[in-house]
Amino acid sequence: MNIKKAIFLTVASAFLLSGCAGSGAKLTAYDAQYLDYFDTITSITICAESEEQFAEYKHLAEDTMEKYHELFDIYDNYDGVNNIKTINDNAGIAPVTVDPEIIRLLEFSRQEYEKTGGKVNVAMGSVLSVWHDYREAGIENPSRAQVPGQQELQRAAEHVNLDEVQIDEQASTKCLAEKLKEAGVTSALLSLGGNVETIGTKADGKPWRVGVQNPDTSAAKAYLHVLKLTDTCLVTSGTYQRYYEVDGVRYHHIIDPDTLMPENTYDSVTILCNDSARADALSTAVFNMDPETGMAFVEAQDGVEALWVYPDGTEAQSSGFEAYVDQ
Repeated sequence: MNIKKAIFLTVASAFLLSGCAGSGAKLTAYDAQYLDYFDTITSITICAESEEQFAEYKHLAEDTMEKYHELFDIYDNYDGVNNIKTINDNAGIAPVTVDPEIIRLLEFSRQEYEKTGGKVNVAMGSVLSVWHDYREAGIENPSRAQVPGQQELQRAAEHVNLDEVQIDEQASTKCLAEKLKEAGVTSALLSLGGNVETIGTKADGKPWRVGVQNPDTSAAKAYLHVLKLTDTCLVTSGTYQRYYEVDGVRYHHIIDPDTLMPENTYDSVTILCNDSARADALSTAVFNMDPETGMAFVEAQDGVEALWVYPDGTEAQSSGFEAYVDQ
């Protein structure tokens, strides 16, 4: 789970397969794409009555994304903003007064940590930083790629105790989708780096159609399934982005908090539910669970469905996943 993106939608793999407007529809689909937020491609499709109305919604979306981009940045400082970097810079030194959005995210993250038995932990930054540095070095010079040693990882893991994050107040949060709904948007599709959240149906009353990417990027078929989504979020965790190889073994960015290593049981895990932050957390947590535990965990969750894709191309689905499949 990426704390910088969790309040929104997060890193997943999906293709948007259809537009918004239907025959005779009163609403028209308008699109915008950005490269300025969250270090990824962000796209929005909003159905509006006019170009002027879309411009209002677009401005609201941009303001919201800019706010979250600054709040959850772990690398940069911004004038007048206490963000995640501010918290990290003051760890063990002094308490930091932060925006209520950050408080809410940390509270949510603690809840998901407890619900998943620690399989998703936003306090893993020190360990993830070690893997990030090795991955970047390995990508830059594959012939000298290395895997971090357990001693180095264990030292970093001394700083991943979520219980040491002290939160002394609570506040509600409003994500991009909620803000757009409050502004009157009834039909939209939002994508952050391919992670999808839908508002309502398309203007013609039909569900949005979203394709789940094939983790085998060399395959002729680019997507595995086309899903019908209405007021639903889709997030995928996979091994096919942000990885490097050492002696023929792929080391990706999803690190198991228990082993401090990336697991290769699956090529991808896709989660469907009605909450984007929860889908983000669960896609990481379930990826780090063995098949039996993961299936049992998903089946015990209300309103959550999952798709597992294994390295040999076989799949497993939760009991209700098929209801979303269009083809």
